[in-house]
Amino acid sequence: MPDSSRRPIDGYALITCLVLCIIWGLQQVAIKAAGSDVSPMLQVSVRSGVAALLLLITAKFVLHEKWNPKLRWRDGFLLALGFAGEFFFVAEGLRFTSAAHMSVLLYTAPLFAAVGLAIKLPEERLSVIQWGGVLLAFLGIGAAFLLPALMSHSPAAEGSELWWWGDILGLCSGISWGFTIIVMRVTTVSEAAPTQMLFWQLAGGFVLLFPCALLTGQNHFEGTAIGWTSLLFQIFIVSFASYLVWCRLIKIYLAARLGILVFMTPIFGVILSVLLLGESVGLPFVAGSLMVFCGIMVVQRPHFFQRRRSS
Repeated sequence: MPDSSRRPIDGYALITCLVLCIIWGLQQVAIKAAGSDVSPMLQVSVRSGVAALLLLITAKFVLHEKWNPKLRWRDGFLLALGFAGEFFFVAEGLRFTSAAHMSVLLYTAPLFAAVGLAIKLPEERLSVIQWGGVLLAFLGIGAAFLLPALMSHSPAAEGSELWWWGDILGLCSGISWGFTIIVMRVTTVSEAAPTQMLFWQLAGGFVLLFPCALLTGQNHFEGTAIGWTSLLFQIFIVSFASYLVWCRLIKIYLAARLGILVFMTPIFGVILSVLLLGESVGLPFVAGSLMVFCGIMVVQRPHFFQRRRSS
Protein backbone atom coordinates (compact mmCIF):
# COMPACT_ATOMS: atom_id res chain seq x y z
CA MET A 1 0.00 0.00 0.00
CA PRO A 2 1.60 3.36 -1.01
CA ASP A 3 1.99 6.09 1.62
CA SER A 4 -0.63 8.25 -0.16
CA SER A 5 -3.33 5.68 0.69
CA ARG A 6 -2.28 5.18 4.29
CA ARG A 7 -4.00 6.87 7.19
CA PRO A 8 -2.53 9.68 9.27
CA ILE A 9 -1.98 8.95 12.95
CA ASP A 10 -5.23 8.87 14.91
CA GLY A 11 -6.10 8.18 18.55
CA TYR A 12 -6.13 4.41 18.07
CA ALA A 13 -2.65 4.41 16.52
CA LEU A 14 -1.31 6.73 19.22
CA ILE A 15 -2.63 4.62 22.11
CA THR A 16 -1.52 1.37 20.44
CA CYS A 17 1.99 2.74 19.87
CA LEU A 18 2.10 3.91 23.48
CA VAL A 19 1.31 0.37 24.69
CA LEU A 20 3.84 -1.14 22.26
CA CYS A 21 6.57 1.25 23.43
CA ILE A 22 5.94 0.28 27.06
CA ILE A 23 6.15 -3.42 26.11
CA TRP A 24 9.35 -2.94 24.11
CA GLY A 25 10.86 -0.79 26.84
CA LEU A 26 10.12 -3.57 29.32
CA GLN A 27 11.78 -6.34 27.31
CA GLN A 28 15.36 -5.33 28.27
CA VAL A 29 14.23 -5.07 31.89
CA ALA A 30 12.72 -8.58 31.74
CA ILE A 31 15.86 -10.12 30.20
CA LYS A 32 18.07 -8.41 32.78
CA ALA A 33 15.81 -9.28 35.74
CA ALA A 34 15.74 -13.00 34.84
CA GLY A 35 19.38 -13.17 33.76
CA SER A 36 20.53 -15.09 36.83
CA ASP A 37 17.79 -17.71 36.38
CA VAL A 38 17.72 -18.03 32.58
CA SER A 39 20.78 -17.07 30.53
CA PRO A 40 20.03 -14.00 28.38
CA MET A 41 21.21 -15.76 25.20
CA LEU A 42 18.91 -18.69 25.93
CA GLN A 43 16.01 -16.30 26.55
CA VAL A 44 16.32 -14.48 23.22
CA SER A 45 16.83 -17.70 21.24
CA VAL A 46 13.95 -19.69 22.76
CA ARG A 47 11.53 -16.78 22.53
CA SER A 48 12.37 -16.33 18.84
CA GLY A 49 11.83 -20.01 18.03
CA VAL A 50 8.48 -20.38 19.80
CA ALA A 51 7.20 -17.03 18.49
CA ALA A 52 8.20 -18.02 14.92
CA LEU A 53 6.11 -21.17 15.20
CA LEU A 54 3.12 -19.22 16.57
CA LEU A 55 3.47 -16.64 13.79
CA LEU A 56 3.60 -19.31 11.07
CA ILE A 57 0.42 -20.95 12.37
CA THR A 58 -1.36 -17.59 12.67
CA ALA A 59 -0.31 -16.36 9.20
CA LYS A 60 -1.30 -19.57 7.42
CA PHE A 61 -4.40 -20.71 9.28
CA VAL A 62 -5.85 -17.55 10.86
CA LEU A 63 -4.86 -14.65 8.61
CA HIS A 64 -4.65 -16.87 5.49
CA GLU A 65 -1.83 -14.75 4.10
CA LYS A 66 0.02 -15.58 0.90
CA TRP A 67 3.73 -15.05 1.23
CA ASN A 68 5.86 -13.86 -1.66
CA PRO A 69 7.67 -16.87 -3.19
CA LYS A 70 10.14 -14.53 -4.95
CA LEU A 71 11.93 -13.64 -1.74
CA ARG A 72 15.51 -14.81 -2.22
CA TRP A 73 17.03 -17.15 0.34
CA ARG A 74 20.17 -15.01 0.44
CA ASP A 75 18.15 -11.93 1.33
CA GLY A 76 16.19 -13.85 3.94
CA PHE A 77 19.45 -15.04 5.48
CA LEU A 78 20.80 -11.46 5.63
CA LEU A 79 17.58 -10.38 7.34
CA ALA A 80 17.89 -13.21 9.85
CA LEU A 81 21.57 -12.40 10.40
CA GLY A 82 20.79 -8.79 11.22
CA PHE A 83 18.01 -9.76 13.65
CA ALA A 84 20.14 -12.44 15.32
CA GLY A 85 23.05 -10.01 15.60
CA GLU A 86 20.82 -7.41 17.22
CA PHE A 87 19.69 -9.71 20.01
CA PHE A 88 23.04 -11.45 20.33
CA PHE A 89 24.54 -8.09 21.29
CA VAL A 90 21.55 -7.26 23.51
CA ALA A 91 21.90 -10.55 25.40
CA GLU A 92 25.68 -10.21 25.74
CA GLY A 93 25.56 -6.52 26.58
CA LEU A 94 23.03 -6.95 29.39
CA ARG A 95 25.55 -9.13 31.20
CA PHE A 96 27.73 -6.04 31.68
CA THR A 97 25.63 -2.88 31.40
CA SER A 98 22.26 -1.71 32.63
CA ALA A 99 18.93 -2.25 30.94
CA ALA A 100 18.53 1.56 30.88
CA HIS A 101 21.71 1.97 28.82
CA MET A 102 20.73 -0.87 26.51
CA SER A 103 17.29 0.65 25.91
CA VAL A 104 18.88 3.84 24.63
CA LEU A 105 21.78 2.40 22.63
CA LEU A 106 19.57 -0.13 20.83
CA TYR A 107 17.53 2.73 19.40
CA THR A 108 20.49 4.28 17.58
CA ALA A 109 19.44 1.91 14.75
CA PRO A 110 17.63 4.54 12.62
CA LEU A 111 20.83 6.60 12.56
CA PHE A 112 22.92 3.77 11.11
CA ALA A 113 20.11 2.79 8.75
CA ALA A 114 19.88 6.34 7.41
CA VAL A 115 23.63 6.54 6.77
CA GLY A 116 23.71 3.11 5.12
CA LEU A 117 20.72 3.86 2.88
CA ALA A 118 22.24 7.21 1.89
CA ILE A 119 25.32 5.36 0.65
CA LYS A 120 23.37 2.57 -1.03
CA LEU A 121 20.47 4.44 -2.67
CA PRO A 122 20.68 7.80 -4.49
CA GLU A 123 17.10 8.72 -3.50
CA GLU A 124 18.01 8.26 0.17
CA ARG A 125 20.87 10.79 0.14
CA LEU A 126 20.97 13.02 3.19
CA SER A 127 20.70 16.79 3.11
CA VAL A 128 23.15 19.12 4.85
CA ILE A 129 20.72 19.44 7.77
CA GLN A 130 20.47 15.64 8.05
CA TRP A 131 24.24 15.22 8.00
CA GLY A 132 24.31 17.78 10.81
CA GLY A 133 21.92 15.50 12.70
CA VAL A 134 24.24 12.55 12.07
CA LEU A 135 27.19 14.54 13.47
CA LEU A 136 25.17 15.59 16.53
CA ALA A 137 24.13 11.98 17.19
CA PHE A 138 27.69 10.68 16.93
CA LEU A 139 28.91 13.45 19.25
CA GLY A 140 26.20 12.31 21.67
CA ILE A 141 27.44 8.71 21.46
CA GLY A 142 30.96 9.92 22.17
CA ALA A 143 29.76 11.97 25.12
CA ALA A 144 27.82 9.04 26.59
CA PHE A 145 30.98 6.90 26.53
CA LEU A 146 33.77 9.41 27.22
CA LEU A 147 32.30 11.81 29.78
CA PRO A 148 31.77 9.14 32.47
CA ALA A 149 35.42 8.07 32.10
CA LEU A 150 36.78 11.64 32.10
CA MET A 151 34.70 12.51 35.16
CA SER A 152 35.84 9.33 36.96
CA HIS A 153 32.28 8.08 36.98
CA SER A 154 31.94 5.13 39.34
CA PRO A 155 31.60 1.84 37.43
CA ALA A 156 29.56 0.53 40.33
CA ALA A 157 26.81 2.91 39.33
CA GLU A 158 26.65 1.14 35.99
CA GLY A 159 26.39 -2.28 37.64
CA SER A 160 29.72 -3.69 36.44
CA GLU A 161 33.36 -2.68 36.03
CA LEU A 162 32.93 -3.64 32.37
CA TRP A 163 29.90 -1.39 31.87
CA TRP A 164 31.70 0.31 28.94
CA TRP A 165 32.00 -3.05 27.15
CA GLY A 166 28.29 -3.66 27.64
CA ASP A 167 27.59 -0.20 26.20
CA ILE A 168 29.74 -0.98 23.14
CA LEU A 169 27.76 -4.19 22.64
CA GLY A 170 24.57 -2.14 23.00
CA LEU A 171 25.80 0.14 20.24
CA CYS A 172 26.54 -2.95 18.12
CA SER A 173 22.93 -4.04 18.62
CA GLY A 174 21.82 -0.71 17.16
CA ILE A 175 24.15 -1.20 14.19
CA SER A 176 22.75 -4.69 13.62
CA TRP A 177 19.18 -3.42 13.73
CA GLY A 178 20.14 -0.67 11.32
CA PHE A 179 21.57 -3.31 8.98
CA THR A 180 18.25 -5.19 9.19
CA ILE A 181 16.38 -2.05 8.14
CA ILE A 182 18.70 -1.63 5.14
CA VAL A 183 18.13 -5.25 4.08
CA MET A 184 14.37 -4.69 4.27
CA ARG A 185 14.69 -1.66 2.01
CA VAL A 186 17.16 -2.71 -0.70
CA THR A 187 16.54 -6.45 -1.24
CA THR A 188 13.63 -8.68 -2.27
CA VAL A 189 12.56 -8.60 1.38
CA SER A 190 10.93 -5.23 0.58
CA GLU A 191 8.35 -7.12 -1.53
CA ALA A 192 7.44 -9.58 1.23
CA ALA A 193 4.42 -9.44 3.51
CA PRO A 194 5.19 -7.96 6.97
CA THR A 195 4.51 -11.31 8.65
CA GLN A 196 6.84 -13.01 6.17
CA MET A 197 9.60 -10.55 7.10
CA LEU A 198 8.94 -11.16 10.77
CA PHE A 199 8.98 -14.95 10.37
CA TRP A 200 12.39 -14.85 8.67
CA GLN A 201 13.74 -12.75 11.54
CA LEU A 202 12.31 -14.89 14.33
CA ALA A 203 13.09 -18.28 12.76
CA GLY A 204 16.56 -17.13 11.72
CA GLY A 205 17.15 -15.70 15.17
CA PHE A 206 16.41 -19.07 16.75
CA VAL A 207 18.55 -21.03 14.26
CA LEU A 208 21.54 -18.73 14.79
CA LEU A 209 21.21 -17.84 18.48
CA PHE A 210 20.34 -21.20 20.02
CA PRO A 211 23.66 -22.82 18.96
CA CYS A 212 25.44 -19.72 20.27
CA ALA A 213 23.78 -20.23 23.66
CA LEU A 214 24.91 -23.88 23.73
CA LEU A 215 28.45 -23.26 22.45
CA THR A 216 29.13 -20.39 24.86
CA GLY A 217 27.69 -22.19 27.87
CA GLN A 218 24.83 -19.69 28.19
CA ASN A 219 22.18 -22.37 28.47
CA HIS A 220 21.46 -22.10 32.17
CA PHE A 221 17.76 -22.50 32.96
CA GLU A 222 16.23 -22.45 36.41
CA GLY A 223 12.44 -22.69 36.47
CA THR A 224 11.82 -19.87 38.91
CA ALA A 225 8.78 -17.60 38.81
CA ILE A 226 10.89 -14.74 37.45
CA GLY A 227 12.50 -16.97 34.82
CA TRP A 228 9.21 -18.34 33.50
CA THR A 229 7.48 -14.96 33.67
CA SER A 230 10.23 -13.31 31.64
CA LEU A 231 10.30 -16.08 29.05
CA LEU A 232 6.51 -16.24 28.60
CA PHE A 233 6.27 -12.44 28.46
CA GLN A 234 8.91 -12.30 25.72
CA ILE A 235 7.38 -15.17 23.71
CA PHE A 236 3.69 -14.26 23.74
CA ILE A 237 3.65 -10.53 24.40
CA VAL A 238 6.87 -9.18 22.82
CA SER A 239 7.93 -11.47 19.99
CA PHE A 240 4.47 -12.64 18.90
CA ALA A 241 1.65 -10.25 19.81
CA SER A 242 3.44 -6.89 19.81
CA TYR A 243 5.35 -7.55 16.58
CA LEU A 244 2.17 -8.80 14.91
CA VAL A 245 0.29 -5.66 15.95
CA TRP A 246 3.19 -3.54 14.67
CA CYS A 247 3.05 -5.33 11.30
CA ARG A 248 -0.63 -4.41 11.06
CA LEU A 249 0.00 -0.77 11.98
CA ILE A 250 2.65 -0.25 9.30
CA LYS A 251 0.23 -1.61 6.69
CA ILE A 252 -2.48 0.90 7.69
CA TYR A 253 -0.77 4.10 8.86
CA LEU A 254 1.97 6.39 7.54
CA ALA A 255 5.21 4.57 8.36
CA ALA A 256 7.36 7.67 8.90
CA ARG A 257 5.01 9.08 11.53
CA LEU A 258 4.78 5.72 13.29
CA GLY A 259 8.57 5.66 13.37
CA ILE A 260 8.63 8.92 15.30
CA LEU A 261 6.23 7.52 17.92
CA VAL A 262 8.51 4.52 18.46
CA PHE A 263 11.14 6.86 19.91
CA MET A 264 9.11 6.83 23.12
CA THR A 265 10.44 3.30 23.74
CA PRO A 266 13.85 4.23 25.22
CA ILE A 267 12.16 6.70 27.55
CA PHE A 268 9.96 3.95 28.96
CA GLY A 269 12.95 1.60 28.99
CA VAL A 270 14.94 3.96 31.20
CA ILE A 271 11.98 4.73 33.50
CA LEU A 272 11.11 1.05 33.96
CA SER A 273 14.77 0.14 34.55
CA VAL A 274 15.00 2.71 37.34
CA LEU A 275 11.65 1.77 38.90
CA LEU A 276 11.82 -2.04 38.62
CA LEU A 277 15.57 -2.75 38.79
CA GLY A 278 16.72 0.19 40.89
CA GLU A 279 19.23 1.24 38.25
CA SER A 280 20.75 4.70 38.14
CA VAL A 281 21.45 6.74 35.04
CA GLY A 282 24.32 9.22 35.23
CA LEU A 283 23.94 12.80 34.01
CA PRO A 284 26.66 12.40 31.31
CA PHE A 285 24.78 9.48 29.77
CA VAL A 286 21.51 11.42 29.88
CA ALA A 287 23.17 14.38 28.15
CA GLY A 288 24.71 12.15 25.49
CA SER A 289 21.41 10.33 24.97
CA LEU A 290 19.54 13.61 24.42
CA MET A 291 22.11 14.59 21.78
CA VAL A 292 21.69 11.20 20.08
CA PHE A 293 17.91 11.43 19.90
CA CYS A 294 17.89 15.06 18.78
CA GLY A 295 20.28 14.03 16.01
CA ILE A 296 18.12 11.08 15.00
CA MET A 297 15.02 13.27 14.92
CA VAL A 298 16.80 15.70 12.58
CA VAL A 299 17.83 12.79 10.31
CA GLN A 300 14.35 11.26 10.30
CA ARG A 301 12.27 14.43 9.99
CA PRO A 302 14.37 17.24 8.45
CA HIS A 303 11.32 18.94 6.88
CA PHE A 304 9.84 19.52 10.33
CA PHE A 305 12.84 21.61 11.35
CA GLN A 306 12.87 23.43 8.02
CA ARG A 307 9.21 24.39 8.49
CA ARG A 308 9.85 25.55 12.02
CA ARG A 309 12.75 27.71 10.83
CA SER A 310 10.70 29.31 8.04
CA SER A 311 7.60 29.93 10.19
